[in-house]
Amino acid sequence: MKKTVLAISALLLIATSVKAQDEKFKALFMYNFARNIEWPQTKQSGDFVIGVYGNQSIVPELNTIAEKKGVGSQSIKVKEVAAADDIAKLHILYVTADKSDKVDEFVGKAKGKGVVIVTDKPGFALSKSGINYIKVDGKLKYEVNEQHLAESGVKVSQQLTALGVPVK
Repeated sequence: MKKTVLAISALLLIATSVKAQDEKFKALFMYNFARNIEWPQTKQSGDFVIGVYGNQSIVPELNTIAEKKGVGSQSIKVKEVAAADDIAKLHILYVTADKSDKVDEFVGKAKGKGVVIVTDKPGFALSKSGINYIKVDGKLKYEVNEQHLAESGVKVSQQLTALGVPVK
C-alpha cells in the first residue's frame, strides 16, 4: 500500500513538472513569435501586451520573460483577458485549451487589428488561429497559418514559418 501511494505521488509530481515545463516552453515560443512578427505601425509604440484568456498557469512564465526582455523598444506587459472586447490593445492573445470554445468571439474582433491569436487545441490553426501549439512525437511545436496572420494585419518572418509546422 505504501509503495502504491509513493508511486502515485511520484507520477503526479512528474505530470506536474511536465506541465510546468510545457508552460515555460509555450511562453518562450510566444516571446519568439513577438520578435519574429512585423507589427503594424499603430502597434509599435507603448507597451507590447500579451493577453491570456483562460487558464492562467502560463502567466508567471510570461511575467518572468517580461521582467527581463522586451520586443524592440517596447516593454512587455501580461494581462488577463475577460472578454473579446478587451483585445483591441493586445499584440498577442493566447486562448488556452480550456476556453477554446470561445475563440470565435475573439477571431472576429482581431481581424485587421494587429492582434495575433495563439491557441492550444488540435486543428485550430486550420480554422481559427494564426498560431497553434501542438505536440509532435512528444515535443512541443507550433503550427502557423499565414493566411490568418495576414488577415490580422501582421507580417510573419520567414524564420518563424520555417521553424513552425505549416498549415494550408
